[in-house]
Amino acid sequence: MSTDSRTAAKTADAPPAARPDVPARVGAPVTVLLWGGGLLLLLASVAVAVTIGPARISVPDVWSTVAAHLGFGASDLSPIRDGIIWNLRMPRTLLAAVCGAGLAVSGTVMQSLLRNPLADPFVLGVSSGASTGAVVVVVLGVGGGAVSLSAGAFVGALLSFALVLLLSHTLGGSTDRVVLSGVAAMQLFSALTSFVVMTSADAEQTRGVLFWLLGSLSGVGWSEVALCSAVLAVCLVVCLAHARTLDAFAFGQDAAAALGVNVARTRIVLLCTTALLTAALVSAAGAIGFVGLVLPHAARALTGSGHRRLLPVTALAGAVFLVWVDTLARTVLDPQEVPVGVVTALIGVPAFVLVLYRTRSTS
Repeated sequence: MSTDSRTAAKTADAPPAARPDVPARVGAPVTVLLWGGGLLLLLASVAVAVTIGPARISVPDVWSTVAAHLGFGASDLSPIRDGIIWNLRMPRTLLAAVCGAGLAVSGTVMQSLLRNPLADPFVLGVSSGASTGAVVVVVLGVGGGAVSLSAGAFVGALLSFALVLLLSHTLGGSTDRVVLSGVAAMQLFSALTSFVVMTSADAEQTRGVLFWLLGSLSGVGWSEVALCSAVLAVCLVVCLAHARTLDAFAFGQDAAAALGVNVARTRIVLLCTTALLTAALVSAAGAIGFVGLVLPHAARALTGSGHRRLLPVTALAGAVFLVWVDTLARTVLDPQEVPVGVVTALIGVPAFVLVLYRTRSTS
């Protein structure tokens, strides 16, 4: 029996407080309180965020408009105010919530799967591939106008992930090889993106592409919300179904295999799931950094390391966080809009430094 296996066997029967790498478990009432409180906070955040902007809109206006469009009564708002709520602000705010939840969940899975507290959803090179796909469509005109920016970004993200899988499999398939393959793919597609922009784009195209690359939720519609929500729901179910397996990965691959986990199959399933989710979100909103890196640590401090509790709380925390970040991004310099990724970086860098400090102090 390997060292990791013996460690797992010794710690499996130990009380949670005695395990050095697993925080104490959170009781069921506290978990229900966290889930319920997080859901209420998310609903309130969405309702209030929609009211913030140049047009004077109240929370009752938001609820009446939503109820009217869902078939529950009629709204007495003017068509202009109704359109501002339903066609402009509500899709954007909901997509911010979906993107925040999806990126946070992907980061949680990547950190557990790779046993790296500094892993995030973009470690697989997905964002760089999406960037290349976007600029190929926008700048080079590939597709002749029939392919949208989002579709090009999605295809580029999948191609980048396929390259990472190929490289990591060729190099042995271990977690460190996955990370190194992701770094290689990231550098390659970043270089391709820079080359295309510098050689083929004019000033207006460059500004538009760079704004999208930094993360932008402007101009989104209900189709993006529906697609990203469906992908998030499916991927979250898959991740929750592997919650106990992710707990086993906390002790290492050898220990997980000793506990009956098919390590290779599980890794492929979860890597593909997080890559698909990240690709869908990046294709709709651009690369929004630090959400998947920082939010899992904040949620883990509340729930402990058990993924059945951790994943829903992380999703809710990420959703609330990005709703308010996007609200700040579109209003702080009104009428000019700040890319969402810039705001998340300004908030996330200090939190990232804190994570590094905690990692250093516990190592």
